[in-house]
Amino acid sequence: MNLKIMAISALILAVTACSNDKAEEKAQAEKNANEESQVNEVTTEAQPKLQQSALELAIDGVHRTLEHKVRDKYRHPKETLEFFAVKPGMKVVEIWPGGSGWYTEILAPLVGKEGKLYAAQFDPNHEVDFYGKARTKFTEKMNANPEVYANVQITTFQPPKHLEIAPENSVDYVLTFRNVHNWMMNNGGRDNALIAFKAMYKALKPGGYLGVVEHSLASGLEQEEFAQSGYMNEKYTIDLAKEAGFVLVGKSDVNRNYKDTTQHLKGVWTLPPRLALGDEDKEKYLEIGESNRMTLRFVKPAAQ
Repeated sequence: MNLKIMAISALILAVTACSNDKAEEKAQAEKNANEESQVNEVTTEAQPKLQQSALELAIDGVHRTLEHKVRDKYRHPKETLEFFAVKPGMKVVEIWPGGSGWYTEILAPLVGKEGKLYAAQFDPNHEVDFYGKARTKFTEKMNANPEVYANVQITTFQPPKHLEIAPENSVDYVLTFRNVHNWMMNNGGRDNALIAFKAMYKALKPGGYLGVVEHSLASGLEQEEFAQSGYMNEKYTIDLAKEAGFVLVGKSDVNRNYKDTTQHLKGVWTLPPRLALGDEDKEKYLEIGESNRMTLRFVKPAAQ
């Protein structure tokens, strides 16, 4: 009987010891997990957060109007300016920013305090009222927010008369957004457009760049047939720049819209945001979106 009791006691002790061992193992495992978790937390906190680029900060800035930000999906400012490689500290000319300064809102903070932005504006004394009113509106906008626009200098550009957009051979970049068709349509045709390109060439340093975004005719459509449509033939545009002395160094499809046939009753103004036909087929044109656009990068050859 005593032997039986002793055997049972030994078994109980063995089971208890085994349970204690498992409990200790579990406790140790939990301790290790906690320590590993703490190490991971410290490591994660120690890793630097991804910082926004100067371009992203400019695009996301609170100074930009909501109305302008809504159009980012059509104008693709981030992808466009990344393709052009506009950087902080550069001296840049923006041709005809108009009254709203849509791209000015991005370019001024992008080039920053170490850079400079020349806003090549309309002639304030032009016989067409629109030009003077747009310049006044733009000037008021610049003056209202010196914290953002202190690096902006307004110059006058109205080919063929006013061409001094910046000191000769002084800037790193000239940018023109949807302006070439205006020089072609309203101010003397090809000769006037060529004068504009030569003025941009003159302002650039040797090795400086020209960025062109323009409403682009669908492939196969000729410039002469659609001269009043607001669209430009891509080859025609490139040839103008080359004649002024530029060398084409890149193209991007970032602003292409292949839904746009580029053949509309009221030209490019048929599409949003203008919607020149009013309610007629409005949903159709809203579905197409803003125009098909070429995006071209040229260089002024470095001095030999």
